[in-house]
Amino acid sequence: MAVAEFTTPLDLEKIRADFPILARPVHGKRLVFLDSAASSQKPRQVIEALVDVYETSYANVHRGVYYLGARATERYEGARDIMAGFVNAGDRREVIFVREATEALNLVAYAYGRTFVGPGDAIVATEMEHHSNLVPWQFLAQQTGATLHYLRLTDDGSLDPDSQERLAAIENVKLVAVAHVSNSLGTINDIPALATWAHDRGAVLVVDGAQAAPHRPVDVQALGCDFYALSGHKMCGPGAGILWGRAELLEKMPPFLTGGEMIRTVSLEKTTWNDLPWKFEAGTPAIAESIALGAAAQYLQGIGMEAIEAHEHALTAYAYDVLDGISAVTQYGPKPPNRAGILSFNVGNVHPHDVAQVLDSEGIAVRAGHHCTQPLMRRFDLQATTRASVYLYNGRDDIDALALGIEKVKRTFSV
Repeated sequence: MAVAEFTTPLDLEKIRADFPILARPVHGKRLVFLDSAASSQKPRQVIEALVDVYETSYANVHRGVYYLGARATERYEGARDIMAGFVNAGDRREVIFVREATEALNLVAYAYGRTFVGPGDAIVATEMEHHSNLVPWQFLAQQTGATLHYLRLTDDGSLDPDSQERLAAIENVKLVAVAHVSNSLGTINDIPALATWAHDRGAVLVVDGAQAAPHRPVDVQALGCDFYALSGHKMCGPGAGILWGRAELLEKMPPFLTGGEMIRTVSLEKTTWNDLPWKFEAGTPAIAESIALGAAAQYLQGIGMEAIEAHEHALTAYAYDVLDGISAVTQYGPKPPNRAGILSFNVGNVHPHDVAQVLDSEGIAVRAGHHCTQPLMRRFDLQATTRASVYLYNGRDDIDALALGIEKVKRTFSV
């Protein structure tokens, strides 16, 4: 079969030089890192930004009137401005710093869900969701008496339009939760269409953007969603993330966590809340991590989100064809171009953990397991898959190494 041609707008050699860990051999082999969907590697620019905070300007934010306190606050709030631009927020107050997308989604479930969802209401999620965008809604339904419904999948891993039609009769839908990109299948969901579908039912749309924001331009205003969550550790940053939410919704929501910083006044009888965005940032935040998240966003923007998307689009098409040409390999999810840079597959009857261990012996890092998507795995009658995920520092040589590694798997287990 013909293999898709791979050309890239990126200077791959220059980019790889930014990532110190990629120069480290593994088992005496060149590191081929294909697990960025779990957590990406960090460029020197982000590492240096994190170190610089601790070496030159660390103090608690919003509190000290001394120089270091003012400098830390300036950098922390500057990172908020960077992230507001990264997702094209209409107002910087709409950007809430969190530890990761999981916390962001739980924030919505507790602060919005407990306030606006009740008995007789309905929540809609999808069969492809990461547990972080499924379990909070199960819990919310259990605690409020709401019902939870699911958009189902077609055999290629796309959202089933017939399923949407079947759910059209559900009344009192208050919240729809969906991944922008599936972390198991690479499925790219049509967020503007889903936003319209949700809004036509009087519901808000909550988007898990953890697998999209690192890899493609994100414009929350154009997407039409109401909440958007992302994790910095998947986009070349440290352990910090953001929740973007529409200001008019955030204003109506009570705090998620209580304590210091998120208050305006406290007496023994009552407490009043701070303004946005600080109403949702209780206690001492992840100061250095949030500043370094801003550095990560600037690094990606410097390369160009459109260029990163084009690079991954071409590399995914090449990788899909290469894997498709290997006997005994079964792939899951939509065919390119309707997928992001995530390739889930199995090799015959070899357990994915065994596949991953053999690949590791060749210096190739992939993920094996259910990828925190157990309902999706059951939909395809799977226990687990091997998952290779690409990013801006991966190239054709990484995919070719993966193919050779899979051949070794086949020899090892006589497939």
